[in-house]
Amino acid sequence: MVYPRLVVKVYAITLAVGVVGLLVVILGGALAENLGREGSDPGRRLGAGGQAIVGGLVGFGMAGLSAELSTFDPVWQVALLIAIAGAVAGYLWTRYSLRRESKADAGPV
Repeated sequence: MVYPRLVVKVYAITLAVGVVGLLVVILGGALAENLGREGSDPGRRLGAGGQAIVGGLVGFGMAGLSAELSTFDPVWQVALLIAIAGAVAGYLWTRYSLRRESKADAGPV
């Protein structure tokens, strides 16, 4: 199948932006904590919604590239639906893990 190269580039760019955002949140949070500047932590500044969007970007890019370059060779519309499902899964999983993390930080009840 000949697939539109633009679609693959969109998935790749989305994945790259998501991974860069993920690195900024992780490394920026570690740096802010080590320097004692919790107010400049990118994860706190983005909030739960922003972190979930970063998870959705990574999910969209990974699922889209996996679908487009897989051996079952779907049409690009099916690959786009798979990518959207990956974005929703990444978003929801990030929200779920942040909710569990905030409950764990609450301490003993």
